[in-house]
Amino acid sequence: MDRQPQGYAQSDYVAIFDKRNLDRECLANSLVSHRIGISVHTFSGVANWQQNRASLGTLRAGLVNMGSRDIADPELRDEITQLVTSLEPVPVVVLSDNQTLEHVLQVIDLGVQGFIPSSVDIDVCIEAIGLAIAGGQFVPAACVLATRNLLGIYSHKVCGHSAFTERQAAVAEALRRGKANKLIARELNLCESTVKVHIRNIMKKLGATNRTEVACKVGEIMSDETYQNSRA
Repeated sequence: MDRQPQGYAQSDYVAIFDKRNLDRECLANSLVSHRIGISVHTFSGVANWQQNRASLGTLRAGLVNMGSRDIADPELRDEITQLVTSLEPVPVVVLSDNQTLEHVLQVIDLGVQGFIPSSVDIDVCIEAIGLAIAGGQFVPAACVLATRNLLGIYSHKVCGHSAFTERQAAVAEALRRGKANKLIARELNLCESTVKVHIRNIMKKLGATNRTEVACKVGEIMSDETYQNSRA
């Protein structure tokens, strides 16, 4: 799907990722008809995009339409993580029907550059995509308000094991044991680039700046949780 871009190079485009053909085409048509100002192409997944990328121009942003799918679904989490890794450093933005705080935070933790609830107007969706392309991060206002009172707490507390996804917990434990990325990837059946994404997200959650800090803080978490369990 093509149109004359305004404010971008002729070859620039935004990619929409959605397994549902009708949904992704309807979204693309809505973006174009509301003058998004950049070409729009649609794909069923990252493999479909990789097959066609050579004939396209410069990808500026990826938009994943989750619909009503639950981020707790391991398959969906892997899909988004793979997309973030494959498109990096191009920003990935997620569009979802669910905008609960827990859902939004779990999606952001996967490394995406923005979260757009499907309840917003199409103009807001376009602005969010533009913000991601410019290097910003869009999240629903409701989530900002909900987390306002929690920010001070999280900045001074080390998060527990429960704050990690299952994959992040496995990677964190491997880091605690001093394992290299290549070994972690082989043991967990992951791409090495995916392991790097998980490590980056773990470091953000722990407020760590290097692998040594991660190992120490994970060790502290395990010691604290062992103590708490012994008192239960």
